[in-house]
Amino acid sequence: MRVLFRADAGASIGAGHVMRCLAVAEAVQELGGDALFAAASLPSALEERLRAAGMAVHRTDAAPGSAADLAATRAIAVEAGTTAIVLDGYGFSDGWRAGLAETGLPILAFDDAGTGEPIHAGLIVNAAPDAASLPYHKGNPDARLLLGPAHAPLRREVREAATAAKPPLEERHSLLVTFGGSDPLGLTAPVIERLAPRLPPGVWLDVAIGGAVRDAAAVEAAAGRFKDSVRLHRDTPRMGQLMAQAGLAVSAAGTTTGELAAIGTPAVLVTIADNQLEAARQSEALGWCALVPGQTEGAPERIADVALELWADPARRGTMAGKLAGIVDGQGALRIARALAEAVINSGARINPLPSGERGG
Repeated sequence: MRVLFRADAGASIGAGHVMRCLAVAEAVQELGGDALFAAASLPSALEERLRAAGMAVHRTDAAPGSAADLAATRAIAVEAGTTAIVLDGYGFSDGWRAGLAETGLPILAFDDAGTGEPIHAGLIVNAAPDAASLPYHKGNPDARLLLGPAHAPLRREVREAATAAKPPLEERHSLLVTFGGSDPLGLTAPVIERLAPRLPPGVWLDVAIGGAVRDAAAVEAAAGRFKDSVRLHRDTPRMGQLMAQAGLAVSAAGTTTGELAAIGTPAVLVTIADNQLEAARQSEALGWCALVPGQTEGAPERIADVALELWADPARRGTMAGKLAGIVDGQGALRIARALAEAVINSGARINPLPSGERGG
């Protein structure tokens, strides 16, 4: 099995699409397959991370979601001998997706909306708690649906942290702050400034930022002003360990949600995009997190207030952690990879020839 992952990352869209693809790509490797990536936009730090994991990275050299991007993606699939394609992103039109499906290869698409519109994929993944209630069959009657938290894709290092021994919640003195790979709303620095001076004695912030963060200098300056109580981690390969050592996490909603749930760390979830709100509300309803809309005025103050209120109430945090038992078992990426392998076997995975205008050379 040789799987091509088509996903983008950047300051405005974050790194979540690429990171959940990475989780499945690692699982593909664990099953003995090969994984490679195609991207129109990808920060160098993420590209280096993928290459370090043994995954080839191809640039489409085209605007994301454009006809040229589609032609390049198809050409990469042909030239690489791909047997399946995974697509993750919001910028791909109905026509783009239909054009990719014309390759004849098994297509797996991540989807976070569930509108019932055609997705043009034989396998569809949505790990939100209520995904099974969404009208996917309306526009995708023949698709295999991989829905709910059982299909939350976790990266290998997070899976390992989830199964390793962890200190009891009351013995953890770290409060983790992370707003994803790019922090598009620029929340990290102002949250540090509002949390750090109000921390109880013996408590510190572990602040994790990705390589696509635009205001990294402001974050570093804020961390420097509170160097006795702030530990800054950039592009860390040990995010799972930071989560496992935290008594509470302040985190962007999105791919990190499933990771925190699997590890068992209660959280303040902060929505940084409108399409995260419904899934975040569902997580809050399960009782293991508090929700703060990050796009609202005064969000940094509200985030800090909610986090400090929870930190001051260990019993409540313990109850929240107890709600996490069994929600995410950490095997989602492997389930997705196995479903891909079955689709490849059933299809024969013979790619349709490219139109002459799309061939290289």
